[in-house]
Order: sequence, then structure tokens, then C-alpha cells
Amino acid sequence: MRWDADAWLAAERPDTIVHGDNLALAATLPDGVARLIYLDPPFNTGRTQRHQPVRTVRDPEGARRGFQGRSYAEVRGALSRYDDRFDDYWAFLGPRLEEAWRLLDERGTLYLHLDYREAHYAKVALDALFGRDCFLNELIWAYDYGAKSTTRWPAKHDTILVYVKSPRSYYFDSTAVDREPYMAPGLVTPEKAARGKLPTDVWWHTIVGTNAAERTGYATQKPLGILRRIVQASSAPGDLVLDLFAGSGTAGAAAHALGRRFLLCDESAGAVAVMRERLPEARVVTLEP
Repeated sequence: MRWDADAWLAAERPDTIVHGDNLALAATLPDGVARLIYLDPPFNTGRTQRHQPVRTVRDPEGARRGFQGRSYAEVRGALSRYDDRFDDYWAFLGPRLEEAWRLLDERGTLYLHLDYREAHYAKVALDALFGRDCFLNELIWAYDYGAKSTTRWPAKHDTILVYVKSPRSYYFDSTAVDREPYMAPGLVTPEKAARGKLPTDVWWHTIVGTNAAERTGYATQKPLGILRRIVQASSAPGDLVLDLFAGSGTAGAAAHALGRRFLLCDESAGAVAVMRERLPEARVVTLEP
């Protein structure tokens, strides 16, 4: 089945997996379509990417066409040059962040999941794109697995940057979030210990283990518990969750379990196959080049 944005909108946006380029998909979607966007792009590990720095802006005279025939122009440039790998990576990621900003509704939230290689650059880029007053949190997902370096402090965390479309009207419901055990339950009342505490901005959560029930075999699969917390806090039942780098489909799985709708996209046929098996209730469509 081919992707048809108008049909998807007319059908009240049923749960859908799109096989294709996420930037091309984003161009077919209307402004403000999503309450929550989660992006877990490939980390910049040093592999060469052949992308020229491009920034897309609305321009009535522009040559590019987007949703409902709107015109866009491509503005050459990128963040300040640090090294070639940095410029190549951000030429790829930058336009997708700009589309994420456009696709969020006025109460919407973006979660950008990165590691230590790019998180500090991403903070500068997102401050410029959203505005510093729209920065909500830097979340640290801490875990412990794999080899231990003896030449530096071992890197055992990911960073999730959280930005809102509007600092005055964003949606956030801490009461809906699953609580976690106190690290020192003997220091609080039995009632508090039984109830648990609200999470902070440091999340201790194991990776998806080899024998975990949720394991799909996808190499970079993220734990359902991490996405469940994000979906609980920053969306309500019935809201749309959008993931443009869907991978194993964990954002969709969390959204479905919590009564949210989802739209997932990945250009990898392998990822789409994993998601098709994991999310049999979703429609799978192909975005033609």
C-alpha cells in the first residue's frame, strides 16, 4: 500500500508504519499534527555521510513543494564548523529537527535521544530553533553494561533533550508517570515507600537484555520502560505520537499500550519487518521516492 497523507488524515490518523525517507514523509504532513515527537537518530560514530548542509524555510517563491502545495527554499549553511564529521551529521539531522518543530502542535513536546558525541551540539542547535525558553529538560538515561574502559571514565549513559513548542501551554502530566522505588526506602515513611517516588531527570534503567521478553533482535532497540515514561508524561490518550527514526518501533509499542495513536517511519526494510511483527495492529505503507 502506498502512503497517502490525505487519506491518512481523513481516516483520523490510524496507527501507521511508513517505509521510506522521513524527511519526505514530514513534507506531506500538516503543521501541528503531533502532540509528541520522539527522535532517536543514528549516533554520529564517525562514519562518512554525504550530505550538503541545507536549511529549509518557508518561501512563497521557493522551488521545493511541501504539504498542500506550500513552497520552501533551501538555505545553505550549518552550525559553526568543528570538524567534517560534525558538519556532515548536522546537514542530515538539522532539516529533520526543523520539520519536527513544525509538526508539533502548540502543546507538543520533542524528545531528542542522542549520546555524548552530539548532545552538546544538539543543545545549541535546538536553542536556536525552538528558543532557549522552550528548553524543558536534559534527561540522563544511565545504564551499566558492556566493557569497562581503563583509560577514561566509561560512557554509560545517553542524553535525551526535551523541548516544548510553547513554554506557556505545553502538556505535561507527572501524575500519569509510573513511580519508581526510593533508593533509601528506610529514610521515608512506609506509606511513601509503598507508593514510590516520581522520577527525576536521571533515569536508571537497564538496556534490553538478551533474554528480555520485549527483545526483537533489533540492534539499537530502546527499552519500553523509557518510552513508556515519555509517552505517559507528554501526551494524553488519543494524542498522536510521531517517531521519524522508528527502528524497532518501541515508541509505537508504548503509544499503543497507553491508548495513544502513532505514526512511525523508517527507511530500513529490516526495521519495518521488525515493526510489522511487533505491531500487527498497524497499517504498513510505502512512501514512493
